[in-house]
Amino acid sequence: MAIEKCINEFDVDDVVFEEGSTGRELFVVLDGKIDIVKLNGASKTVIVTLGKGEFFGEMAVIDGSSRSATAIAAAPKTRVMRINHARFVYLVSQQPAFALMIMDALSKRLRASNAMTFKAANP
Repeated sequence: MAIEKCINEFDVDDVVFEEGSTGRELFVVLDGKIDIVKLNGASKTVIVTLGKGEFFGEMAVIDGSSRSATAIAAAPKTRVMRINHARFVYLVSQQPAFALMIMDALSKRLRASNAMTFKAANP
């Protein structure tokens, strides 16, 4: 598959994927910004804003579960590259540095989530 077919462009407020949806791909930000958000009715809480070189959607590509948050473009002409499950498995098996990068990011995100949860529980 040509790499161009794996690249999508989004405008501000375009939804890349919604919380609860299924998906077996992760995304790498090539240009622009992506907000990872939790929606509660009309309320939107930005969990994190990701920029060039950062990735999102890795949990669904790893475990096949539904999306845990919504990804929304936060800048004009935001470009992302999709990495499907098969390509992800290939990269992890052939490029140990890629696997370590994913594990490092997951660890940091889990630690940040734990810190926020602890802070909220113990004001």
